[in-house]
Amino acid sequence: MTLQEIIWEAHARLGNAAFYYAAIMTLWGFWRILKKRAVDSNYWGAIVIAEILILLQGALGVYLYFFSEFRLARQVHILYGIVSALVLPAAFAYTRGNQERRDMIIYGAVFLILTVLTARALMTAGMVIVIE
Repeated sequence: MTLQEIIWEAHARLGNAAFYYAAIMTLWGFWRILKKRAVDSNYWGAIVIAEILILLQGALGVYLYFFSEFRLARQVHILYGIVSALVLPAAFAYTRGNQERRDMIIYGAVFLILTVLTARALMTAGMVIVIE
């Protein structure tokens, strides 16, 4: 197996992980909304982990785009990746880091959007969402 194949596989698996993580964060966010809870330190930590996961996957994608023969025919995949990397920092900037219940609603909605974005990115790459 070549280095590019290993990075391709890691990029694909991180894509699946990002999808499932965003879906779990969506459910957790909506559960917190139903319980009338605000953003707390546990949820902040999970948000940071989500952003690191997306940035790591994006870094592998940038490597594949510039330094390997693996190229996608559909450029919209790159757009989904860029928007996915920016949606959480944009939500943080919009909420100004507040920890009120209203902000929990925003983060729940943002993770729902992120779930859809990661699913669409996987679909445009010609991959299916795998449950292993």
